[in-house]
Amino acid sequence: MDAFTLTLWVVRLAFLACLYLFFFVLLRALWRDLRTTVASAGTALGRLVVVASPGGQPKTGSSIPLDAITSIGRDVNNSITVEDGYASAEHALLTFRGRAWYLEDRDSTNGSFVNGQRVQGTVALGYGDELQFGQVRMRLERVRA
Repeated sequence: MDAFTLTLWVVRLAFLACLYLFFFVLLRALWRDLRTTVASAGTALGRLVVVASPGGQPKTGSSIPLDAITSIGRDVNNSITVEDGYASAEHALLTFRGRAWYLEDRDSTNGSFVNGQRVQGTVALGYGDELQFGQVRMRLERVRA
């Protein structure tokens, strides 16, 4: 076997080894991500604590666990149903993106408020912020450990 053929075989084997190493690293990263997702699937991402609810639904002092996408309004198809004459059927949408919560007003008649300020479009939230839909006020909090 001459030097050129030997070099060609070494390059081929090195390329094959790099290819297998790449696939191994890729599969390992996917496996870790899948395990992390499965482990956190049953846990709530946050909660809303009802500060004031003149209509009685939801009850004042109750804690409502939040999903990654939570709809709020008078309609029974919402994740959180609010009995208030000033709340719209599809009033607002709470979403968890990355590591932050966002509130989107769904063009409600009376608007949504965060810490007393009217929301225009989508707004980033922080834990401890007070949300108001109609006359119902809720506070965004972390999940208890």
